[in-house]
Amino acid sequence: MSSSLETCPSSAAFFGFMGTAAALVFSNIGAAYGTAKSGVGISSMGVMNPGLVMRNIIPVVMAGVLGIYGLIVAVILQGSITQPDTEQNTKFSSFSGYAFLAAGLCCGLSGLAAGMAIGIVGDAGVRAVGQQERLFVGMILILIFAEALALYGLIVALILSQQSYSCA
Repeated sequence: MSSSLETCPSSAAFFGFMGTAAALVFSNIGAAYGTAKSGVGISSMGVMNPGLVMRNIIPVVMAGVLGIYGLIVAVILQGSITQPDTEQNTKFSSFSGYAFLAAGLCCGLSGLAAGMAIGIVGDAGVRAVGQQERLFVGMILILIFAEALALYGLIVALILSQQSYSCA
């Protein structure tokens, strides 16, 4: 009986929900930073060359995708957290809670790092493209590599979200 309480405590779901929150919150912070920083660069570049504003909106779109990654992981994790039958029968293990926390942090912090990279590259990149249009392809390639960081976090988070132990 005590072994069951150790592996399946009533507090295990807390870690699962914290993983859900971490995935969404950190990814959205990264998306917000990337959008804001790139938006400042686009506004600054638009004063010099207004015809390139719509073409250089790509960093903002790529930053917005980071929030979607966090939302996907949060919904998957939330859907896997089971409600307890009684106080003694929790059905959700510590193993699952820790795995969900790791998944949420993996996705969220990867999204935060990617958002910072996209924001910095987007800001400098669109300003540079405003002065020399041939730099556009180089800026896009760097943005793709920055976005890949969040994609790696999403993939690992999806793998971690499949790790679970069900309490009998």
